[in-house]
Amino acid sequence: MGKRFEGRVALVTGGSRGIGKAIAKLFLTEGASVAIIDINQEALDQTATEFAQSGYEVFTKVTNVVNKNEVETVVQEVVEKYGSLDILVNNAGIIRDNLLFKMTDDDWQQVMDVHLKGSFHVARAAQKYMVEKKYGRIINISSTSALGNRGQANYSTAKAGLQGFTKTLAIELGKYGITSNAVAPGFIETEMTKATAERVGVSFEDFIKARAMEIPVQRSGKPEDIANAVAFFADEKSSFVNGQVLYVAGGPKA
Repeated sequence: MGKRFEGRVALVTGGSRGIGKAIAKLFLTEGASVAIIDINQEALDQTATEFAQSGYEVFTKVTNVVNKNEVETVVQEVVEKYGSLDILVNNAGIIRDNLLFKMTDDDWQQVMDVHLKGSFHVARAAQKYMVEKKYGRIINISSTSALGNRGQANYSTAKAGLQGFTKTLAIELGKYGITSNAVAPGFIETEMTKATAERVGVSFEDFIKARAMEIPVQRSGKPEDIANAVAFFADEKSSFVNGQVLYVAGGPKA
């Protein structure tokens, strides 16, 4: 039986850690050529080395998704190296959590820039090649925070915005054989949620236990749970699934 993504080329933003890394790994194991971009050179090198030890080559480049020129350059390099770009996962993200009255202009703007401007830059650069080939899969990583979350006015707004962006791309690009969908993770064990635990002053273990009690399946999510959902949208067979948001949260709510 052939691998699901044999012959496909995938680009994952923010792919050096956590959810992005799990997505990249799944694509690699399923036969895809994979490029990951991130702003953290050390994390990129570490991930590339780890993948190489498992027998997988991955293209990496330090890229700031907020910088249009850097994005257009790296997308072109990926296409030149692998011959196409079939799957894009907009995963790059940051948090600058604070209650509204404490939130600074920079806290707001940085989160908007990375999540929204970044996804816009990469999707716009990638779609050009996908339209030419009449095939593409764009998957944006949203969040259950899009439904509202205390201390995350910026992040919630950005993640809700990504859902509107996803649905608009679905409408505009569908006729070119390109689908656009979003995965909205609930509580997932990553470096980002570890940082949240530190911010609220509890150990990560206690943080996980407390959150798991609120989740119907009684466990926290793993990066691999999100990777599996992304793979569903990225599959060639999912061509009639377009403009959808899939909440992967262990239950119907965040």
